[in-house]
Amino acid sequence: MLALYYHLPYSLRVVAVSARGYYLRWWRYGPETDRLVEEALERETWSLNRWKAWQEERLAYVLHRAATQVPYYRDQWQERRRHGDRASWEVLANWPILKKEPLRANPRAFVADDCDVRRMFHLHTSGTTGTPLSLYIGRQGLRQWYALFEARWRRWYGLSRDDRWGILGGQVITPADQTSPPFWVWNAGLRQLYLSVHHLCAASVRAYAQAIGQYGVRYVWGYASALHTLAVLSLEAGVALPSLSAVISNAEPLFAHQRQVIQRAFRCPVYDTYGMTEMVAGASECAYGTMHLWPEAGVVEVFSDTDDQAVPTGASGRLICTGLVNEDMPLIRYEVGDTGALGHADRQCVCGRCLPRLLGVEGRLDDVVVTPEGKRIGRLDPVFKADMAIREAQIVQDSLARLRVRVVPAPGYSKGTARAICARLQQRVGDGMEIIVEEVDQIPRAANGKFRAVVSLLGTTAFGQGRE
Repeated sequence: MLALYYHLPYSLRVVAVSARGYYLRWWRYGPETDRLVEEALERETWSLNRWKAWQEERLAYVLHRAATQVPYYRDQWQERRRHGDRASWEVLANWPILKKEPLRANPRAFVADDCDVRRMFHLHTSGTTGTPLSLYIGRQGLRQWYALFEARWRRWYGLSRDDRWGILGGQVITPADQTSPPFWVWNAGLRQLYLSVHHLCAASVRAYAQAIGQYGVRYVWGYASALHTLAVLSLEAGVALPSLSAVISNAEPLFAHQRQVIQRAFRCPVYDTYGMTEMVAGASECAYGTMHLWPEAGVVEVFSDTDDQAVPTGASGRLICTGLVNEDMPLIRYEVGDTGALGHADRQCVCGRCLPRLLGVEGRLDDVVVTPEGKRIGRLDPVFKADMAIREAQIVQDSLARLRVRVVPAPGYSKGTARAICARLQQRVGDGMEIIVEEVDQIPRAANGKFRAVVSLLGTTAFGQGRE
């Protein structure tokens, strides 16, 4: 099908993509959407105790349904009972951590008995760290999720699903060997200009800027790395990007130096968001820079990197999430593969919303450097400052004793830039590691278009328990 799509003239690509867009709109939105959005916004004023009661009631329902009607969990609990385990499934702490592999191996075992996958929406993860996952959700659950999406990923920023918007995502919507515009396709069903992340370069940046203006795009949504690349290229080329109402980052950590450059290029606020295809957690950044979790999406726990023990509030660790939206394919204590920290629940944000705070998502579990002493060093983005003469950089660890830093030089780059990178990185990892800076023309993206800030070639043994 893709081969046929790539041979279509642009006008027919628009027809094909728009048909898919109308299909997605039919699944995601309905006559109840506006009511669900207003209810989500109203809940933001709930007290801490009211939120706690709501989550406990919803969680009890999901746990009971999972234990009694979902084959994977039902078999698990029956096996525990045969071995004399009388722990209650009504207590979340009694459930084991769910890794990705069982879900990947047999996704239908996680679908409730009273559901027919032929009548459910089928989703796929992008497979950043391995084989993609297959997931299923009913229309009611999907519309509840997208109502939260509308309320807190659009309404907070004065936007609506009726606005024209651009997206820099991972779909390969333009043949890789195409060298002239259009490097995008218009999706009438979602009022969306889908811009290819795979064709961003100095030669194409002017065409991207023109397309954003010509299609009347009000805001752009996309991978932090792609937004940053577009911003850097436009500033270097002196190409003015259209002034937008907002730029919204998703799917990757948004680093401070990236935010500064994106804001300067687009001349508008830049907001960060957090979510995943599995729909077990969601968060969005308010105007005061606080990342607020969505309690309706799931229960979020933070566990140590080395064992399955909860860490103190404010400390960083593995994010373990129990989804509350998708009751037909519930994921209980699911290790999403990200690290982060939770804020104290009793400290309300100045924005006035009574929503939990996510102090930060530091990236994938494997987006860390491991020192010879066994220390795990994450969040290395401060090494690369916004005023550095580099377009982008990637840290590659190929042994416990050596790091390679791949950099794409920008005008003004010099040996002094390389020395500054080495010095800043050395301060964080210690003197026991050799650091080599390599200049490259470009840093390859994964097949899904995502950018890996840190690539570890050490293997699973360096990470203690061999997690993905």
